[in-house]
Amino acid sequence: MPKEFYTEKDIEDLFQRGIRSLKVTENVVLTELAYEKAQRLDFQLITDRADTPPAAPVRPYISEQQSRRPVPTINAAAPVSETQPKPAAAQGESDIENRIRSAVIARLGNQVDAKLLDSIIQRVVKGVGLK
Repeated sequence: MPKEFYTEKDIEDLFQRGIRSLKVTENVVLTELAYEKAQRLDFQLITDRADTPPAAPVRPYISEQQSRRPVPTINAAAPVSETQPKPAAAQGESDIENRIRSAVIARLGNQVDAKLLDSIIQRVVKGVGLK
């Protein structure tokens, strides 16, 4: 079945003709501007999916992790437990990198690949201009 695309103008035309709702299915696609126009006009978009704008990224892995297990809270003032592995300070690393690594390990334990974590930390520190 072909998809139907709705633009901002289409939503406005429907509204002017007295139509106040639209059933959004897999075959109905709204542009970002159409979605925003519908919200401004209080035009009801009926769907069985989550109410997200068309441009919103779909990240099922985020909701899956949240529903599978709760994330423990960490008291930043509390010292890191001696039973947790202490991060090894690599040569030439800044204090901020070590602090970030310690915080991530305290939060996630051994669930994080050390090489991946180091790569991410270095990229972020460099990207924000701390290095």
